[in-house]
Amino acid sequence: MRDEMGHLVGDTTIAEPFALWGSITGNVIAVKGSKFYVRGVIYGDLDVQRDGRVHIFGNISGNVTVQRRAKVILSGIVAGDAINRGGRLYIESAAQILGEVKTEAGETKVEKPQSGDLPTT
Repeated sequence: MRDEMGHLVGDTTIAEPFALWGSITGNVIAVKGSKFYVRGVIYGDLDVQRDGRVHIFGNISGNVTVQRRAKVILSGIVAGDAINRGGRLYIESAAQILGEVKTEAGETKVEKPQSGDLPTT
């Protein structure tokens, strides 16, 4: 697996196992063969195409789009929309989506917070 801890500039295509600990300024496309772990930041949109696999622990400043037969697990923060166009989108209870969750096709599951996950007042 490739680990990236620095800063990449420009639109990027991911087609291999890849862990981002740093940041990417630009739009990112994850294609078939990708197993992409976002632990850092993407300053742009993330488009996960057919047979792409992504787990977001970090931050996305734009939208996340899940295309047909793609799979995304959201545990981090998405500043834009999370759009499912025919793949599988799983949103964990700790995730934050500042825009909207839109399901045009495919399967979208939103994990509900458990009583232990709620803040106490």
